[in-house]
Amino acid sequence: MTPQSSTHKDKTIKSAGLLRRFGAWLYDFLIILALEMMAGGAVVATLEMLYGFGAINYGEFQDVGAFLNGHAFWSIAYPLYLVFVAVAFFSFFWCKGGQTLGMRAWKLRLQNKNGSNISVGQSLVRLATALFGFGNLMVIFNSKNTAFQDYCAKCEMVVLEKAA
Repeated sequence: MTPQSSTHKDKTIKSAGLLRRFGAWLYDFLIILALEMMAGGAVVATLEMLYGFGAINYGEFQDVGAFLNGHAFWSIAYPLYLVFVAVAFFSFFWCKGGQTLGMRAWKLRLQNKNGSNISVGQSLVRLATALFGFGNLMVIFNSKNTAFQDYCAKCEMVVLEKAA
């Protein structure tokens, strides 16, 4: 499937195709994986430090892992914290400059139809409807190369021109 073109402000903009989208998705997946490891490690290290100083007690739990998974508060707060880290990563990059690091490598940009950056609300809608990247499969069945999450968030993913 070849990407479609549209015109914005006297420039021809090419919509991102499926392979390019999944290439950027893979890059970003690896970055998020590393970021989540660091974020989780920070929580574990902090709890272990507090335990070592005697500031907290694991009670009936054998170690920090059992504590995070079995404690009434932490079994909910810890996964929510990790989700927040991922959401913050994507929202920050999409709203600030229209590109995550993976999108930058694949020369993609997420933007509104008029070329402006998307809002935080749009980024949250896009994340909620992305279906872990599988929303991109709609590009195959769509003549405008619009993914499901882009349609729901009223934005578009475009291919940037190569620098001269």
